[in-house]
Amino acid sequence: MIRQDDLQELLAFDSTGSQVVSLYLNADMSQHTNEMVKKQARALLKEEGAIEKDSDAIEHYLDFSFDWSMPGLAVFSCGERDFFRAYTSAIAFRNRVRINNKPHLKPLTHLLDLYAHYGVIVIDRVGARFFDYHVGELQDSAGTMGDDVRKLKLGGGSTRGGGSSSTTGQRGGQGGRHEEEIVQRNMRDAATAAAQFFSTKPIRRLFIGGTAENVALLRENLSKQLQSRVAGTFAIDMTAGEHEVREQTLEMLREANAQREQKLVDQMITTAAKGGNAVVGLDATLKTVGEGRVQTLVISDGYRTAGYADETSNFLTAHKGDLSPYGGELTKVEDVVEAAVSRTMEQGGSVEIISDCPELEEAGRIGALLRY
Repeated sequence: MIRQDDLQELLAFDSTGSQVVSLYLNADMSQHTNEMVKKQARALLKEEGAIEKDSDAIEHYLDFSFDWSMPGLAVFSCGERDFFRAYTSAIAFRNRVRINNKPHLKPLTHLLDLYAHYGVIVIDRVGARFFDYHVGELQDSAGTMGDDVRKLKLGGGSTRGGGSSSTTGQRGGQGGRHEEEIVQRNMRDAATAAAQFFSTKPIRRLFIGGTAENVALLRENLSKQLQSRVAGTFAIDMTAGEHEVREQTLEMLREANAQREQKLVDQMITTAAKGGNAVVGLDATLKTVGEGRVQTLVISDGYRTAGYADETSNFLTAHKGDLSPYGGELTKVEDVVEAAVSRTMEQGGSVEIISDCPELEEAGRIGALLRY
């Protein structure tokens, strides 16, 4: 499993010019056998020209160390520097290999941006279940049970003079009010328990599952902090298995992310067209990265192109004839887009990897929202 500290270590890794192999695999056993995955890995490594020491280290890991119950794997190997890191994921990656003098981190940044640290509450009228997830893996869970909710029986008294219905109506009303009071108390208790459970969890999004009525009652009682993190609700039975809870929320994350990404791209393109703090296209984006102005770098998934970098500064360009304004010598890099990702993150900016967005493709496959 990958965490932010791991990403920072990869960003800071200095290969001193040596080859770094970055391998991402879809190891979902519902789609492939482990032998098929190994074969695909060997083919990718051979196709990209990985040196024997790195290929052997990766194949040894697949043969003897990888947990094949995990559908995603990211491996980084630099044999010349005795550097090897492997991270499993509950989310499958698209198969790819990149070889450069730095780790290829775009898929990892995308993974962390979309799936890092989210919580789930499943609620009914009696109790609640709490789940803490990170990149699709369950980190912690708990639950709470309130008082049982039972309807009082209606009627039961003798009547006189033809039988008045007032007694039955009164008992029915009292029974309904009593039931509602128990439910409200259970919801308050569940909200308190949720606040305690998530108080030490760095969740960024919260999903609530149950009937529409129960979800609405719980939301009314949640703390303002948790209310601000609610990203969606869904229908599910209280007795549903953890796997079902996880799959439903992962799908909601994908849908929510697709909407968020489209909004981000639209904002960037519109702002750039109006001359605001945004740019689109490779040349303009690399220029702003070099100036340290990028707040959010936006890239089409799979976009890569060769370019040049001034290793003494942040200057990047796609053109051989350009000169660094900082006086440094330009060095050819296999993927200047990946270099832009690294520099943006080193400067404290964020990176968004966008899939299947025609508007971004038409805008040049890359752009940025700027700090100023």
